[in-house]
Amino acid sequence: MAITAAQVKELREKTGAGMMDCKKALQEAEGDMERAVELLRKKGLAAADKKAGRIAAEGLVDSYIHAGGKIGVLVEVNCETDFVAKTDEFKTLVRDIAMHIAATDPQYVRREEVPEETVAKERELLKEQALSEGKPAHIVDKMVEGRLEKFFKEICLVEQPFVKDPDITVEQLVKEKIAKIGENISIRRFARFGLGEGIEKKEENFSEEVMAQAKRS
Repeated sequence: MAITAAQVKELREKTGAGMMDCKKALQEAEGDMERAVELLRKKGLAAADKKAGRIAAEGLVDSYIHAGGKIGVLVEVNCETDFVAKTDEFKTLVRDIAMHIAATDPQYVRREEVPEETVAKERELLKEQALSEGKPAHIVDKMVEGRLEKFFKEICLVEQPFVKDPDITVEQLVKEKIAKIGENISIRRFARFGLGEGIEKKEENFSEEVMAQAKRS
């Protein structure tokens, strides 16, 4: 079917992809705009995977301080060139990641960083829990591995649903930016500080405040 210039323009504005890529996606999707967006997204994520092994030693260290100074975050996000590090798009990504960390309080960037002893302890606790629930012994191990996956998704930054768009994970967010920017991007490390952590005091949920603010911005 014939694809109009207006359709190509609309898809380009939605995705930031090149004109020829947009035209090909629309042709493949037979003019269906949403399907064309998904095709471009999949193509971009595949391209991002190919860039993942490239060295990213530039980037930014940025901070986010929640209103009132109750929660603060420092995060280092790397890219390949100083040029990209100075772009508004990269700066916005780093700031969004810092805000996400403030809201969700992850413990590690990725599951490979979780100490083996922590994983072993959690696996043992989950096994005891499953057995105490009266689950048959032959399915306990499978249940434990499923619950361990949930554990990783809760404590590992890149596996968490992104606070501004819970339909994607932080890892998917980064991959989409890699596809759009054209450079490898990697979250290297972070530190999160909550006012009065470790001091016995009245329970206050500042993370919920940050999450609400993140969804509004």
